[in-house]
Amino acid sequence: MIDGIGIDVVDIERFKSSLDRTPGLVEKLFTVNERTKPISSLAARFAAKEALAKALSVGKGLPWHDAEILNLENGKPVFLFRGEIAEIIDGADVHLSLSHDAGIASAMVIVERP
Repeated sequence: MIDGIGIDVVDIERFKSSLDRTPGLVEKLFTVNERTKPISSLAARFAAKEALAKALSVGKGLPWHDAEILNLENGKPVFLFRGEIAEIIDGADVHLSLSHDAGIASAMVIVERP
């Protein structure tokens, strides 16, 4: 049963400007591993975390580092949950799709419970 759906889009240049003018923002939003990604991937990961918050219906305030986005060997993005978010997820299946093209990054998240 689908428990929640979230989608978010990010203008990549605007996101880059935000990171450039706000010291410490990249460290606040992303794990050490995520920070190695290019700006388009960071924007998509930010969109994914926003989409996750929408799918979980929790709004703002989730710990950003508790939802890390990794890529499987085949390139598929997946969440690695820790802490507070892992407790909220509580064994649900979380499906994630990321995209970035033409200056826009987007993400869609579906939370599915048995």
